[in-house]
Amino acid sequence: MTYCLGIMTRYGLVMAADSRTNAGVDYISTYQKLFDLSCPGERVLLVCSSGNLSMTQAVVNWLQKDIRTKEDINIHNLPTLYEVARHIGSKIREIQDQDRPWLQKDGIDFQCSLLLGGQIKGEEPELYLIYSQGNCIQATQDTTFLQIGETKYGKPILDRTLTFETSLEAAAKCALLSIDSTMKSNISVGPPIDLVMYERDTLVIRHQLRLRLGDPYLAKIRKLWESSVKQAFEQMPDIEWEYDEEETREDVLID
Repeated sequence: MTYCLGIMTRYGLVMAADSRTNAGVDYISTYQKLFDLSCPGERVLLVCSSGNLSMTQAVVNWLQKDIRTKEDINIHNLPTLYEVARHIGSKIREIQDQDRPWLQKDGIDFQCSLLLGGQIKGEEPELYLIYSQGNCIQATQDTTFLQIGETKYGKPILDRTLTFETSLEAAAKCALLSIDSTMKSNISVGPPIDLVMYERDTLVIRHQLRLRLGDPYLAKIRKLWESSVKQAFEQMPDIEWEYDEEETREDVLID
């Protein structure tokens, strides 16, 4: 299992991923899950991967090989990010068609999914989730983030914090807290954490880092977040066990 997420705001993109793979409690390893496949000045392409490691590594290696060998169709010459997403989806299907019979024979799960975020010169920044079947969905102003892997523990803070108007710095902090919350609740997600922040229309990556296990900043935000959550909890009003039903008959709208 792993956890990756992409966030799109008016000001650009944030992509983040952990690096843990889990093939059982006695076989836990570290592999990179966030890849920069950009052509600086022309297009920014960031890919996060989750699922069967052999599948996702094969897809990324194939994409990199096509760039090196200047194939007629590769992710550096397709005109839109949507077409890049569909091209990556076709690569997933092609690799699965080759390996599926042998993986199914031994009962191995071959499912995988990828996040693609970036911008092509002359286009708007975009963010896509590419499914194992090769199809994809796109983030919008109403749904500003997409997740893959172990998504449930890190989703609440994203739901309550992010909007399309959120600054990139705030989105980056939110991404780290989302991953940290997931690590706290699930040992199959863990550091190093890779984080990239892309400012729209720059067409170059200027902000990226890798936070290792025990990184001082990671430890600091975990401590502060836990303290803030406890403080907010303590400020919640006590439950009103005895109340007048007639006075509370009118519902209060919450989203």
